[in-house]
Amino acid sequence: MKQVYLKSLLAAIALILLANTLKAQVQTQKEESRRVMDLYGFAMMDAGYNFDQIHPDWFDVIRTTKLPSFKNEFGTNGNTYFSVRQTRFGVKNYFQTGVGELFTQFEFEMFGTGVDAGQTTIRLRHAYGELGKWGAGQYWSPFMDIDVFPNTVEYWGPPGMAFFRNVQLRYMPIKGDTRLTIALERPGASADQGVYAGRIELGNVKPRFKLPDLSAEYRRAFGFGYIELAGIVRRMEWEDLDPTGPDLSGKETGWGFNLSTNVKFGGKAVFRGSVLYGEGVENYMNDAPVDVGIKNNPGNTARPVEGVALPVTGVSAFVDVQWNENFSSSFGYSLVNIDNSDAQAPNAFKKGQYAIGNLMYYPVKNVMMGVEYQFGDRQNFTDGFSSSISKIQASFKFSFSESMYKRD
Repeated sequence: MKQVYLKSLLAAIALILLANTLKAQVQTQKEESRRVMDLYGFAMMDAGYNFDQIHPDWFDVIRTTKLPSFKNEFGTNGNTYFSVRQTRFGVKNYFQTGVGELFTQFEFEMFGTGVDAGQTTIRLRHAYGELGKWGAGQYWSPFMDIDVFPNTVEYWGPPGMAFFRNVQLRYMPIKGDTRLTIALERPGASADQGVYAGRIELGNVKPRFKLPDLSAEYRRAFGFGYIELAGIVRRMEWEDLDPTGPDLSGKETGWGFNLSTNVKFGGKAVFRGSVLYGEGVENYMNDAPVDVGIKNNPGNTARPVEGVALPVTGVSAFVDVQWNENFSSSFGYSLVNIDNSDAQAPNAFKKGQYAIGNLMYYPVKNVMMGVEYQFGDRQNFTDGFSSSISKIQASFKFSFSESMYKRD
């Protein structure tokens, strides 16, 4: 009996040693090889209840600009929803060249926007390549800070933070935890004709963008986190193509500054915050209306109205807490405020507020279950109307990732 026990014990020790040897060999092979590709993504399902109203194309998010601008604009309160639009897939590739590593990223999700708003359809997120200190394609704008985005299951996120994936050419003289990035970005802007919407005189006013937007960021890393300052300047023009009426052509310079940070507390909590101010940079915001508003020009018959860049203020403050390996939470508040021009409509968007609180559960690796309370509020320009929405959402996320290696 003792011999059988001893043989079993020796066999178990041999198996353990063999497993450790194989593990070490695999690790050595990985160290000797190089990563060439990452496949990643997740399938995600959201289910919730809207206690109030929101535009039906945005049923599964909180967008304060899409809340009612007058009573019962979107029907009755109280609707259940289900969605898989957050589902995502991406590919990263790493290729060695004579001048350094070539990095590329292609990523899409199923959340329709624009002409596809409200649909479950392919939406491009990233189409980007980087070689050395240069990068080109669609990627995060340097004016935004993606690390400010909280760990929320609500898809759209805080309205008061800059958030824009833009087509760009970027130069990165400093890379790493501390970094400096400068970019030329695809220009674009939107305008509000206000109380004069539909007037024939405005029908022939067309936008023009002679120059790319210029943006930059500098991040300084510390042991406890980082602090980042980003800026942007942009030229917006519009031309009146009707030679018979008053000349409504004009131009404005948009600009903005974005100060953001992450601060770690005790290894279990992270504060994510940003403060932004600018004029005519609304399309770089996560949820804001037009960049240019219309303003009365009394006494000037040659140009009775003119376009002006609208000032915008954004604030975002959230705390992510990792309670233990199985549970985490995120809670916080965000605000976006517009200084409207005097000829905008009384029900034009003025201010949006946003707040969330959640509890996430991670039962096993690559699986997340979460429940979240969400709140949004909208205030109009001058008519005194405001609307709000409260939601309860449960989400289920199943992630995957696989890295491929190649021996040198």
